[in-house]
Amino acid sequence: MRWADGFIAVDWGTTNRRAYLIGSDGRLSDEMEDDQGILAVGKGGFDRAVAEIKGRLGDRPLLMAGMIGSNRGWVEAPYAPCPAGLPELAASLKWVVRDHIAIVPGVAYDSGDAADVMRGEEVQMLGAFADGMIPPDALVCHPGTHNKWVKMEDGRIASFRTIMTGEMFNLLREHSILADLLQEPANTGAAFEAGVRRGLEGDDLTAELFSVRARVLLGKRERSDAASYTSGLLIGTDLRIGLRSAPDGEVVVMGRPELTGLFAAALRLAGHEAREVDGEAAFLAGVRHLAELVQ
Repeated sequence: MRWADGFIAVDWGTTNRRAYLIGSDGRLSDEMEDDQGILAVGKGGFDRAVAEIKGRLGDRPLLMAGMIGSNRGWVEAPYAPCPAGLPELAASLKWVVRDHIAIVPGVAYDSGDAADVMRGEEVQMLGAFADGMIPPDALVCHPGTHNKWVKMEDGRIASFRTIMTGEMFNLLREHSILADLLQEPANTGAAFEAGVRRGLEGDDLTAELFSVRARVLLGKRERSDAASYTSGLLIGTDLRIGLRSAPDGEVVVMGRPELTGLFAAALRLAGHEAREVDGEAAFLAGVRHLAELVQ
């Protein structure tokens, strides 16, 4: 069984998994997506979960990325240190079954007091560079549950910082006193922009979050605007942190379009050009280039 004859790439996260069948011509020929992330599968269930993917997409070599390689996943794949490019990832693949099933290692940043890790986003970053979607030197914002701000240098991940913006919004929406106000989808209207500006300028996030409810109770803001304002507030705070290392110039925003659109709008309010890159296309580019390196 040869990688050149086609393979299956899996982006296996905490709550979801996406698997793609890549043909011998490098094109996507089939795919599947479900809610069987690592927490749903659990220790002891990964052999069966991998067999399900093969049963759906065929008996092909597997290249897996994301939380599947964490200490809560199938087999732990130690991180590749920064600076890391595609060759470093290929050299550090964790082989579950030699020449047949491999897990991408993820990347770690360790410098002085700074310490950070990523799993899955590295494939997108490096794939986007390899396919010419982004320049070799760039600041990349990757919104998601754990938003990443990544500094690319010479086509490699040089450093990065994680901000828990997406997880914070989800926790507020599901478990906080604001929960009933945050069920509407966020959009990029006036309330969102007001939240972004407040996040960019202020340093009182936890106090401002409570005021979201108070303003609605006192009739100072419409209930329907609460989710958009809160999203903007969190994203503005996120940008205030992420832009410290690069206050000027273009920012690449990579990920799911519904998230990149929000962050791109916020970046423009902050005076930055924003280049949106589809995360799925970048992931597919990354796994194709990694597969070429292991053939």
